[in-house]
Amino acid sequence: MALRTGDHSQAATNGLKEKVLTLDTMNPCVRKVEYAVRGPIVLRALELEQELRQGVKKPFTEVIRANIGDAQAMGQTPITFLRQVLALCVHPDLLNSPDFPDDAKRRAERILQACGGHSLGECQNLPKPQGGAGQALEEAVPGDGGSARWKGRVSSGGRQGDLTCPTRTPTLSFLSPGPGAYSISSGTQLIREDVARYIERRDGGIPADPNNIFLSTGASDAIVTLLKLLVAGEGGTRTGVLIPIPQYPLYSAALAELNAVQVDYYLDEERAWALDVAELRRALLQARDHCRPRALCIINPGNPTGQVQTRECIEAVIRFAFEEGLFLLADEVLAGAPAGRRRRAAARAPVTHPAVARPPVQVYQDNVYAEGSQFHSFKKVLTEMGPPYATRQELASFHSVSKGYMGECGFRGGYVEVVNMDAAVQQQMQKLRSVRLCPPTPGQVLLDVAVSPPAPSDPSFAQFQAERRAVLAELAAKAKLTEQVFNEAPGIRCNPVQGAMYSFPRVQLPPRAVQRAQELGLAPDMFFCLRLLEETGICVVPGSGFGQREGTYHFRMTILPPMEKLRPLLETLSQFHAKFTREYS
Repeated sequence: MALRTGDHSQAATNGLKEKVLTLDTMNPCVRKVEYAVRGPIVLRALELEQELRQGVKKPFTEVIRANIGDAQAMGQTPITFLRQVLALCVHPDLLNSPDFPDDAKRRAERILQACGGHSLGECQNLPKPQGGAGQALEEAVPGDGGSARWKGRVSSGGRQGDLTCPTRTPTLSFLSPGPGAYSISSGTQLIREDVARYIERRDGGIPADPNNIFLSTGASDAIVTLLKLLVAGEGGTRTGVLIPIPQYPLYSAALAELNAVQVDYYLDEERAWALDVAELRRALLQARDHCRPRALCIINPGNPTGQVQTRECIEAVIRFAFEEGLFLLADEVLAGAPAGRRRRAAARAPVTHPAVARPPVQVYQDNVYAEGSQFHSFKKVLTEMGPPYATRQELASFHSVSKGYMGECGFRGGYVEVVNMDAAVQQQMQKLRSVRLCPPTPGQVLLDVAVSPPAPSDPSFAQFQAERRAVLAELAAKAKLTEQVFNEAPGIRCNPVQGAMYSFPRVQLPPRAVQRAQELGLAPDMFFCLRLLEETGICVVPGSGFGQREGTYHFRMTILPPMEKLRPLLETLSQFHAKFTREYS
């Protein structure tokens, strides 16, 4: 349709000459967001990979992506039982396959029955449906080899009814693909109950309420949700959030996007990245001059620093948060999610589904390697401190299936447990979650299996334990090797990797290198990491992306590459640093 003269003039003025959305007109908070883990160095690494595929000659044959904690991207094999249960849930026809162990099938059926996409009911003496559901049913329940009766709702030709038939496997149900349906916004009820049981086992019998657990799209999604609830005010009353430096840049990015105030407190590198309450107090008092601090974030085990906080430190942090009126955010993603021995609970968490028997394993620190280090959950310490802390201190604890022995980053499974949250605020949190509909159901399935793995009596137990132990043993060996090689290299210093899957070495850079970086408009450690990538193909993240004390330089690298690649990588990196130092000395 042709534009009239007036319309044409208006369109030229409003729509055809300029974009509505430009850098000048877009949300200014988004422009402030930075995320070093997937920043310029990673983009350059992708370009180098493309150039290598095109046959461009480089001084290396591959790019080693040591920048991100994605275990399977670095070659870690998925845990068989986790993937078996997931496959059965996503494609229930496989429940009839002899290639899957019975315990995996039972777990899948249990989860499917709790999903919104299945259909169960009762009716008898209906004509057998032809095709569709009837055909699938006939294939799923062949013959009459057992006395157990199967009951399920079927449909055919627009008719619905219930059918009873014999089955060889009493637990087998005819189900449509449950994980394809939405779950409730807080996550499937059964899975939240299983998470609650896991938390109870982890914390030595301290009960957990499924109604205080929200499943999420990885831990990051839950963290941002809590920050949204906390952020308020303008100008000098804007919400301030204390975060550790070095920090995982999700926090700085989210706070920038939400127009909140980032309040830095520094970890003590000279004491293996220890947390000092005196430093917390300094940061808090300074921040009160220009914002209203309302929350304190602790990352334990540390990311990028890999330290594990002591129980004494956690108690001191809880007292500090209580005295200063701060909401505690405990990022415990890197602690892992093993199953533990059940102890008698003081009270039973309210559940509606029967529990799955769990293995008698006592260790709750999959990602803790250093001798003498032990993971303590904030929830457990808070509860054991008793009133008033246990009854009044607000806490949110975050977990994920992306880390630990699972390494299932891409499925985005995680959860947050809230403690002592105001009931009205918790309803608002539920509303906020509802806007996002629900977390991915495959991620929920993996989370369920991670928090309730095979029991010793299950057919899959031996293989599961062997695979899990192999992953953890290799991570421990890699942590030790990384510390050893770096500390033998002049000009590089690496604190012990006590837990997690990251190393955060400190590097000495010559003054001329610092000057050259400034001339190029780069942070000195960014300049170092870019040169490292261009000359060796090793992709790491500069410490400036995580925060560091002025005048110090670091980089973060994962310890996830296979051992046959990790040792050469560490040696190549050390040799490059020596060459770089000579060049700019």
